[in-house]
Parts: sequence; C-alpha cells; structure tokens
Amino acid sequence: MKLTTDALIIRENNNIGEADRFVTALTRECGVIQASVRGARRVKNPNGSATQLLCYSRLSLFRGRDKYIVDDAEPLEVFFGVRGQLETLSLAQYFCELAGVLCPREEPAEDGLRLLLGALHYLSKGTRPLSLVKAVVELRLLCAAGYTPDLTVCGACGAEEVSFFSPVRGVVLCGNCRDAAALPLSAGVLAAMRHIAYAPLEKCFAFSLSDEGLAQLAYVCERFLLAQVDRGFKTLDFYHSLQ
Repeated sequence: MKLTTDALIIRENNNIGEADRFVTALTRECGVIQASVRGARRVKNPNGSATQLLCYSRLSLFRGRDKYIVDDAEPLEVFFGVRGQLETLSLAQYFCELAGVLCPREEPAEDGLRLLLGALHYLSKGTRPLSLVKAVVELRLLCAAGYTPDLTVCGACGAEEVSFFSPVRGVVLCGNCRDAAALPLSAGVLAAMRHIAYAPLEKCFAFSLSDEGLAQLAYVCERFLLAQVDRGFKTLDFYHSLQ
C-alpha cells in the first residue's frame, strides 16, 4: 500500500550499506515512523536532500514488514537558518529527540508536527528567544503526550494563590503546601505556562517575558520534562554545554 504524507526528518542514519539511508520521520498521518531510503547518498539520487535531518518533505511511502520504504521525496522546507549557528542547530536536534520519545507511533500527529515546524521557523528566523521556544516545545509536547500539568489551583488544598510548581507531581502549590522539591513560580511565569498549555496551538508561542522570567520558565519546564519522562537527553546536554 502506498501512502503520501508530509513529514519532518527527525533522525538520519547513513551507516547502512554503501548508499542507503535509514530515517526516523514525524509524519502528519502516522506519527513517528522509520523508513529506508535506497541510494539516498548517491549524488544524483533525487531523494537525498529531501531525507536529511530537519528537512520537511512530502514523502511517498510503501509499507514494508517492519518499516516503510521511501519511494519519492519532495522537499518543502529545509530550514537553512537553523543550521547557521551551532546553538540553534543543537536545540533543533534536541526537539527532534524529544519528538521521537513523546510523539505517537502509527497514529496521527498533526499537532506535534505543527509544533515542531513552528519551533524550527522561529529558530530559523530568530524572531523568538531560544529559551522561549525551548520551553514551549517541552511543555506542549508533554501536554500532547498526556502529561498536562494542573496549573489552576493548589494541587493540595485548592487555594487560588499559588507560587510554586512541583515538577514530579505536575501541580502548582501554595506557600503552605509546598514541598522541598517545589520550584518558585512568579505570576508572569505561571501565566506563561498556562498560555503554553491551554492556548490554541497557533498561539502558543505568542507571549513575552522579561529575561529573568524566561530563565525561570525555561528551568521549570525542563525540570518538569525530565521528571515526567525519567530519562536524560544527549542533545540537551550538548545544548547546555554551549551556554
């Protein structure tokens, strides 16, 4: 059966045969899939450039026994601006690794794909702070994967005045109910987290914070992510090594 779908290449492996490439792609209709691209590393192969990491392409696929086979690939966006600086490239690679962990397999992933494309657009154009884009991708991907935090009232007593966040429990807390692991949360950062988690997808990047607020937002969202998935990411470690 042949399938045509738009996809973002989130991982590529060129250590297969003499000229083949094996890719992981985040697709609109099928979520995260793995596919082989025969002869992709040959200079004249038309599918080579369209199946490189971070390339957004229209793929024509055949379903194999345990993977897909790319029959044809047409590049739609290659995000050249992302590759211009090591910091933005490393952040984009981190987003790809996150998507591979959090986005569904063999299920539609429209929102996840749109989120990553939006993030890559902002990284490429440089029109949003990197820390803002990073926090949005982390929190919104978690929400899509079923880890939406409760940011309404204190998760212990129901108080409306909250100023702490528990990354393990995924709830906000008041001063009386905070525990040792709770992180301080300013009113502006709380409002930003609520916006990211609950706003329509097309508006989730549309907010601003002070530099201090962005630093706190980035820290809280990253701590929440790592607590919920209970694992590390080499791409995140490399990104931080560049700071």
